[in-house]
Amino acid sequence: MLTFEETGLKPEILRAIAEIGFEAPTAIQEKTIPHLLNTKQDLIALAQTGSGKTAAFGLPVINQIDSDSKKTQALILCPTRELAIQIANDFDAFTKYTTKLDVVPVYGGASIETQIKQLNRGAQIVVGTPGRVVDLIKRKKLKLEDIEWVVLDEADEMLNMGFKDDLDFILSHTPDERQTLLFSATMSKEVLRISNNYMNDPEEISSGKKNQGADKVEHFYYVVNGKNKYLALKRIADMNPNIYAIIFCRTRRETQEISDQLVSDGYNADCLHGDLSQAQRDAVMGRYRKRHLQMLVATDVAARGLDVNDITHVINYNIPDELETYTHRSGRTGRAGRAGISIAIIGPRDTNKIKQLEKVLGKSFTKSEIPSGEDVTKIQLEAYINKVKSTEIDTQQLAKYLPSISEQLDDLDREALIMKFVSMEFNKILSYYKNSDDINASAKAGRDDSGRGRKDGDFKKLFLNIGEKDHLTSGTLLGFMNNLPEMSKGVIFGKIDVQRSFSFLEVEAKHEQTVLDALNGSNFDGRTVSAEPKAGGGPRSGGGSRKRKSDSGKSPRRSGGIKGGGSRTGGRSRVKAKSGRRRS
Repeated sequence: MLTFEETGLKPEILRAIAEIGFEAPTAIQEKTIPHLLNTKQDLIALAQTGSGKTAAFGLPVINQIDSDSKKTQALILCPTRELAIQIANDFDAFTKYTTKLDVVPVYGGASIETQIKQLNRGAQIVVGTPGRVVDLIKRKKLKLEDIEWVVLDEADEMLNMGFKDDLDFILSHTPDERQTLLFSATMSKEVLRISNNYMNDPEEISSGKKNQGADKVEHFYYVVNGKNKYLALKRIADMNPNIYAIIFCRTRRETQEISDQLVSDGYNADCLHGDLSQAQRDAVMGRYRKRHLQMLVATDVAARGLDVNDITHVINYNIPDELETYTHRSGRTGRAGRAGISIAIIGPRDTNKIKQLEKVLGKSFTKSEIPSGEDVTKIQLEAYINKVKSTEIDTQQLAKYLPSISEQLDDLDREALIMKFVSMEFNKILSYYKNSDDINASAKAGRDDSGRGRKDGDFKKLFLNIGEKDHLTSGTLLGFMNNLPEMSKGVIFGKIDVQRSFSFLEVEAKHEQTVLDALNGSNFDGRTVSAEPKAGGGPRSGGGSRKRKSDSGKSPRRSGGIKGGGSRTGGRSRVKAKSGRRRS
């Protein structure tokens, strides 16, 4: 195996990366660094996120930069602000002992005037997002006539995010004799187009097969009916007390609603989607990186370019429409050679997509069963006991209280003390999972029971006088109704449509009057609720969902959790409603 010393890197760079903790090149570094140090040939490198590609292109570029010139010689383009900052920070670490070398990150959401001042002082290396780079070129503040290296990092991501025209514009303003380095996790048609139009006879190297996921990521899928997806998500989380996950959803609305439900049920969760401001996004990511959140619910666009280590699970709440997107999602875990788990929660009709994914990734997926309530409870208890056993004791501080504590507990024998000790933490979870249903579905079922194919006349639509202005979302409405003492156990809900000052709620026809009686006169956030049948409404055909009663109340707060997150937006939504017995 090649060592860093054998690659030909300068001593000052070797010293810097040794301090960082680099010991031996990763597979992509071993192939890329010698190539870039010994030839000006363009390069296409296929590598997953977390494989060490920043150093793969960064170290040889830094090694060859003319530090005596203040002209911009290298331009690194990447899809997001977070990744631009991360790359710039990595370059700063690589250049710790390299004199007179300046790296400037440029991206949207920050003062362009400040960035212009930094560029005016001189920057041999610029790291930027396509949109901000285009702005700076048009203002004639970023000059590219002396560019020797252009790096397209996560090229497929940039193209998926709609930066095709920006990339064309930027590359057309760089010298023809530059060396272009294209790094991508997948080789899509658009990536090939960039290669054909802007690269000259590129060498292609790879640390794995094209479009292949990370080597140490295991892939699992669970088959459930659509109405049970959220319950399945909670059981998966509860089976993994130390989970540190990203949950991918298709839409901004679904992302917000799943996050709201998780927070309402006591999980450490928050969300990322396009409706958040940059300040909100930064705050969420700050909490997630510090592990103050265990679960981040995100859309694909919002999660692009995230650079977070040690993610244990990627959970696909929906299979992405573009199967290559699954590669990017699963690449968020199993980084830098670590192990990781990618999970897909699917309906019975989606098993064919799993087969397609197996072909795309060249990997096998394991069909797993959603654990029973008893299994979940056992895992949670074991995790709690292990946490107690590993808790450090401040003997000096507690010593003065021990006589009083011993006296108060003197009438309890060892077994009774243990039972009370455990019950104090676990009465809620024991109650919640008592008599819980098996929510696994047969992969051979003809439908996913998410409401498609139900008969007209099964559901009635109700009008409610509360909406977004009352801080109502579909998730908060479901939680509110679940806790109404008059609500019957077996009530089944369909579509919830939250608007600005009112809402519509579908309810199974036979329970219409029960729901009306429970809602009318109740109090939601200080407002008296009024509910009535929608005039001329009638049920819609298709859509909606029906919900079984077990597991459908609020989850107990999990052991050791820190409640986080919070609702930001309401609005129209399509969710599978919770229903069932109240928990005391």
